[in-house]
Amino acid sequence: MIVSRLNLTRLAALVWYGGGIALLMKSFALFQQAYLMTPSSPRTVTAALLGLLLGLIKGKYLFLKSVRKNVLRISQLSRPRIWQFVKPGMLIFLAIIIPTGATLSHLATGHFTFLCWVGALDLSIAVALLFSSFGYWEKGSLFGSCDDPELAD
Repeated sequence: MIVSRLNLTRLAALVWYGGGIALLMKSFALFQQAYLMTPSSPRTVTAALLGLLLGLIKGKYLFLKSVRKNVLRISQLSRPRIWQFVKPGMLIFLAIIIPTGATLSHLATGHFTFLCWVGALDLSIAVALLFSSFGYWEKGSLFGSCDDPELAD
């Protein structure tokens, strides 16, 4: 099924945002569990701040480049298909990383330090995804642009 490059870019952005929001909610739940276990420990806040800082760095220097490359790749597809919203390697990566993240969260339950580490990891990825999602808004990528007739079929 052929789809427009604009709709393919929108789908890629939707998946990107969905991952960021899901991980943000998951990290909050992990930090809440850690806080309830040891309310007076500053390690929960420290882990959250570390996750936030690392997420901003990863978002700016790593994930934003990925978004821009994906938007450019989609804009250059001659006959875009629905499954081309990401490269096949990314789908394989997601198929591995999602169950891994779920397993880590499950294993962290009841272990304060592990909850903080997994919460920081999830928060850093969530912030990186959400921060870098601005790449989908550049040059009118999500709404079509007069500057880029290739993207808006």
